[in-house]
Amino acid sequence: MTSPLKILLVEDDELFRLGLATRLQQEPTLEIAAEAEDGETALDWVTQQEFDIVILDVGLPGIGGVETCRQMKQLMPQLPILVLTSHSQPTLINRLIEAQAQGYCLKGVAAESLILAIQSVAAGASWWDAQATQQIRAQFQQPLAEVPQFDPIPDNPLTQREREILALIANGRSNSEIAESLYIAAGTVRVHVHAILQKLEVRDRTQAVVIALRNGLIDTEGISPNTITDGS
Repeated sequence: MTSPLKILLVEDDELFRLGLATRLQQEPTLEIAAEAEDGETALDWVTQQEFDIVILDVGLPGIGGVETCRQMKQLMPQLPILVLTSHSQPTLINRLIEAQAQGYCLKGVAAESLILAIQSVAAGASWWDAQATQQIRAQFQQPLAEVPQFDPIPDNPLTQREREILALIANGRSNSEIAESLYIAAGTVRVHVHAILQKLEVRDRTQAVVIALRNGLIDTEGISPNTITDGS
């Protein structure tokens, strides 16, 4: 069996930390390996023990969550960090991006979404909370037209594996069929699909395929017409 992901949970609210740790420990794929209530303690932990991911509260006492994230990435550049926040101000998100966080979730997110976010970030994908991202974009953009208009993508942001999966999606394959075809777990496929949607900034699989075909991001050879699906 695959070892559970070892998590460093950094949260100063004791009750919230206890509740979150209790819920995450119920997942066999997750393990709370250590806890910290401030950034300084968290930084000590990452120099003493190996973790698969850090869940980091942004509103920490002392040096604060953003500075903790920045220093942690300096110490351990490859260590994935998922930030928890109660706010979605554009300035805060910009600071988190500059600090090299892989993503953030609002604290009110459903447990299932948080678990998927943890798995995605630990696997190397990014996770930016959809609700908060929508709020941020709304401050800078006019409402979208009914028919989405997609800007050209100059460079291919997808990995080779993500291109393979997107090509199979374009052929109407479900997640389970893709997993069987590529000899990987269905959960791994879901992580890759989420990464694809995030990178292409779309809501669903169909839009991802449309953008990929328009921009030549995947090989169209062997793709049958009218097979694009939004199923899973």
